Amino acid sequence: MRVFITGGTGFIGHYVVKALLEKDHEVVIATRHPNKVPSLRSHDKVSFVEASLTDFDKMADGMVGCDACIHIALGWGDTPSTMLMNDTRATVNLLEMAARAGCQKFIYTSSTAAMGRMRPSMREVTSNLPMDLYGATKAAGEAFVLGFRRGYGTQFPEVKMSRNIIRPGYTFGNPAFNDGCSQPDRRFFDMAQAVKENRDIHIIKNDGTQFIHASQQAQLYLKVLESDKNEEIYLGLGSVWISWKEIAEKMIALRPGCKSKIVESDMGWGEEPMLFDVQKIKDHFGLVFDAHEFMDSHIKWTFDHI
Repeated sequence: MRVFITGGTGFIGHYVVKALLEKDHEVVIATRHPNKVPSLRSHDKVSFVEASLTDFDKMADGMVGCDACIHIALGWGDTPSTMLMNDTRATVNLLEMAARAGCQKFIYTSSTAAMGRMRPSMREVTSNLPMDLYGATKAAGEAFVLGFRRGYGTQFPEVKMSRNIIRPGYTFGNPAFNDGCSQPDRRFFDMAQAVKENRDIHIIKNDGTQFIHASQQAQLYLKVLESDKNEEIYLGLGSVWISWKEIAEKMIALRPGCKSKIVESDMGWGEEPMLFDVQKIKDHFGLVFDAHEFMDSHIKWTFDHI
């Protein structure tokens, strides 16, 4: 399969590209930074389109001959209108381009932020109540992806392309390639730096999440791509909740004699966390993820790279 992917040199993106290459797919990466991961630049099954998400002509040209489009990149903005123009509009254009190019499959990368406020039952069918512009943008993208389903005038007399959505949660990991990148969030690095300098680690009491390693996230993308699913939403999360306190304790344990202490701010969060229900990825694909198997090695890697 020839797969067009936006954000393929980013953190989650380069893990997805690696998974695609391991299954012998051909990959076309649309990115502003084609030299960001030299290992991909030199790969014989990878080609590049140097473009931003709003370079629509370049994107359309690069998508010709592709069987599928995986949209991972994010277009950012500081206001509702710039988020609309840089991200939502780009998503809608990619959706149309993919259909015109004859792609059979489209995968949109949303976020658990689209769902917003935590409630007792957080499943794929839980209503979206975004709490910020990022979540609102992702929710809007989801609506267009799912809504583009029937014929529309002369340009789209029918829509044959399957369209699915993945909502990643907190995704961590070492680089997929030696010259790749780690997650953009700095909390692991900030905590490790505090331990190295014998400073206290400040966290929120009972804070944590259903961490997922980037290689596990990539497995979900591959399963969705190679399936016959259509108009489905999948939560890309681990099945096990891990607290930031547990991570901090692991970091301190790696430094015998460390004087750092864990300082917890009490925000009134209960001891029993509200969880996302990840039963659907198990039912559809047999996927059950526990990030513990990767956590220790990632913490050690983080210490070595600060």
